[in-house]
Amino acid sequence: MDFEAIKLAAEGYKDAMSRFLRDMIAIPSESCEEEGVVRRIAQELEALGYDKVEIDGLGNVIGWIGEGDKIIAIDSHIDTVGVGNLDNWTHDPYEGYETDSIIYGRGASDQEGGMAAAAYGGRIMKDLGLIPEGYKIMVVGTVQEEDCDGMCWQYIYNVSKIVPEFVISTEPTDGGIYRGHRGRMEIRVDVKGVSCHGSAPERGDNAIYKMADILQDVRALNENDAAEGTEIKGLVKMLEPKYNPEHYEDARFLGRGTCTTSQIFYTSPSRCAVADSCSISIDRRMTAGETWDSCLQEIRDLPSVRKYGDDVTVSMYMYDRPAWTGTVYETECFFPTWINHESAPHVQALIKAHHALWGEKRLAPDAQAQALREGRPLTDKWTFSTNGVSIQGRYGIPCVGFGPGAESQAHAPNEIIWKQDLVTCAALYAAVPMLYQPGDKSQSVTQFRQSLTDNDIK
Repeated sequence: MDFEAIKLAAEGYKDAMSRFLRDMIAIPSESCEEEGVVRRIAQELEALGYDKVEIDGLGNVIGWIGEGDKIIAIDSHIDTVGVGNLDNWTHDPYEGYETDSIIYGRGASDQEGGMAAAAYGGRIMKDLGLIPEGYKIMVVGTVQEEDCDGMCWQYIYNVSKIVPEFVISTEPTDGGIYRGHRGRMEIRVDVKGVSCHGSAPERGDNAIYKMADILQDVRALNENDAAEGTEIKGLVKMLEPKYNPEHYEDARFLGRGTCTTSQIFYTSPSRCAVADSCSISIDRRMTAGETWDSCLQEIRDLPSVRKYGDDVTVSMYMYDRPAWTGTVYETECFFPTWINHESAPHVQALIKAHHALWGEKRLAPDAQAQALREGRPLTDKWTFSTNGVSIQGRYGIPCVGFGPGAESQAHAPNEIIWKQDLVTCAALYAAVPMLYQPGDKSQSVTQFRQSLTDNDIK
């Protein structure tokens, strides 16, 4: 394989990728409102000569190249979060500026830059004949990831019946190759009380006061150590063989689990009354060895939750927002942990491609990127969550990440991406299929795959 030709081709498409990315950024595309950017992507894929371009029932846009039966997929979610307080932005997030080295705007790093690099990576494969016999390439722009990561791939797997050989996620990786990340859950805690007139609060049962006790215990669960005398042992315990004998090494790689209260709600007849209900949302990040039921039970076992007994309900959220097409795919808000051995064939394909194209260290286009990347290993893991929670976490389809931009830019004001990252990633995507050697995957592909729930998710 001529790696210099691949690099030259990717560099030649740098301006085109930049223009395409700026076009996508200029089209607001928050979750469930992606139609405009989906149609712009479809237009670009058709112009690039993809063999087939389609939009599925959920609204995902898919470009195909090649004729084989086996599929290598490159995934980019193309929805974004909102912009938040505009006063925190120095320029219009949808009409941002560009320089010789960066592009500015909402979605630049998270994660429309990945879509631009993937689209042109596919074109380079076609230009240079880099699709192995028996394979075809699937470049997909997925929807609703910011709302419910992985739900888009539940639809692709269960409804469209597409099962790739492996998937490259183009989520931002700060120049690294990522082989897993922690999972997460969205947990709800509901507390019942009894209202009464605020002038005589002793006549009622204040749900907010009950929740105040629970909030402190949730905080302790996240912040406490795991010493023998600690009543509420902290989540850090899962890094120790004593509490996590089968998976503590994976947990140490992925990082400890966390929990934090992210929302609070209440009901009360008036501002002159005792609150008769209070609810909170808990963002729970799960490391290796933690399961959906263990996380729910952990909350149910908190001293304050046991204290209030049947007045407390602990549950998992469900997701049912309609896609931009109107399709509703209801699913639980449970996003499984996943991890691969570094020796897994699909991980090794990316490592070999990077070594051949760009060397053994992360590339850094400028000083800002250098500060984020210097000294970090080439092969690592994400801090946040991706569509890999379904691709590999639910369905065991091997997944690996390499994407332009930086995790720190995700959801932040003044979001940027480096143009050179687009070149780096497009070249690597183009080189990977010819370097993939499936071999014996039984022992190395999935090092840890989290148990699923009892819900029948189709």
